[in-house]
Amino acid sequence: MGKVYIVGTCDTKGAELNYAREVVLATGTDAVLVDVGTLGNGAGADIRARDVAEFHPDGAATVLGQTDRGMAVSAMAKALTAFLKSRDDIGAVLGLGGTGNTALVTEAMRALPIGLPKLMVSTVASGNVAPYVGPNDLTMMYSVVDVAGLNAISRKVIGNAANAAAGMARNPVPASGDDRPGIGMTMFGVTTSCVTQVREMLGKMHEIYVFHATGVGGQSMEKLADSGLLQGVIDVTTTEVPDLLVGGIFPATEDRFGAIIRTGLPYVGSVGAVDMVNFGARETVPAPFRDRRLHVHNAQVTLMRTTPEENSRIGAFIVERLNRMQGPVRFLLPRQGVSAIDAAGQPFHDPEADAALFSAIRCGWRDAPNRRLVEIDAHINSPEFAAALVANFHEIHA
Repeated sequence: MGKVYIVGTCDTKGAELNYAREVVLATGTDAVLVDVGTLGNGAGADIRARDVAEFHPDGAATVLGQTDRGMAVSAMAKALTAFLKSRDDIGAVLGLGGTGNTALVTEAMRALPIGLPKLMVSTVASGNVAPYVGPNDLTMMYSVVDVAGLNAISRKVIGNAANAAAGMARNPVPASGDDRPGIGMTMFGVTTSCVTQVREMLGKMHEIYVFHATGVGGQSMEKLADSGLLQGVIDVTTTEVPDLLVGGIFPATEDRFGAIIRTGLPYVGSVGAVDMVNFGARETVPAPFRDRRLHVHNAQVTLMRTTPEENSRIGAFIVERLNRMQGPVRFLLPRQGVSAIDAAGQPFHDPEADAALFSAIRCGWRDAPNRRLVEIDAHINSPEFAAALVANFHEIHA
């Protein structure tokens, strides 16, 4: 059984943090109170702020010597991240605080593996929590009243959170017993046929996790890769890259493909749905794009066809990252179209734009023993292409 790490600023939230520790200890669960106050003058913690600050790559003075509070909080977040990642006895992490401490603690929580319980009691948990949670299994609990003293309301909320964290630490979920290797796949509506065929071919031998490529979907897949919960990736649908580079609503981050670079996992990828940039309802399309080739996918999503120039940038972005992968890599180009609406006779069919994409990838590709660029004279949703994805995956994944 791991310990509950309770994290907050002991100089301003000491009573609340100590109360949370008492509740955890009353369940028979070990608790560790970690002070992340940037003034370094909190009392009563098991781990002092200075001890955490020492984990900053530039030393404690970078954290505790700041006169700018924002810079100090950012530096402490880096230090806390390194501190928590160094511990091997964490059963759960419980954070308490307002806006500053929420940003600080959740940054560190996001660096922890999927499956490790993370619970943040916060004054901002009833609003847009996406920046704090990201692609992680991080639970936000609204504090109702400010975390500024103990009262009848805050005792209930903090006590419930402490009991929840203790319960998760005391009762870890056992492994499923399914010894099939887990494989991550990316999908969009316009590549569903391809992904379905691959799942049918691989499903008996592998546990397949499919991620909808809506920005956070790709991030979630890579978070699982970084957490050691995948044994390979079939990245059919890289459509989040156009949204990042052109300005759509489902963008990747600059770290797209980064988990594969870091882990060296077996990787089979393609260019599914990079013929489009995603916007909201038709009337929300930004003015500079309203005269472009648009396709209303549904009432809430409007697609814009990428141009040859944009596709050259997209291809260059992708291939630069592929060239940095040190694990086994196969990247497949479907020469007859990259999405259901990019096939001949469909609204986004544009051989010139596809050619620019393929050319950018070919020109940027650096040959290496671990990497191979494979071109298939078929559409991405064809049986031939799905079979090629599976064959290449079998080739690199024992």
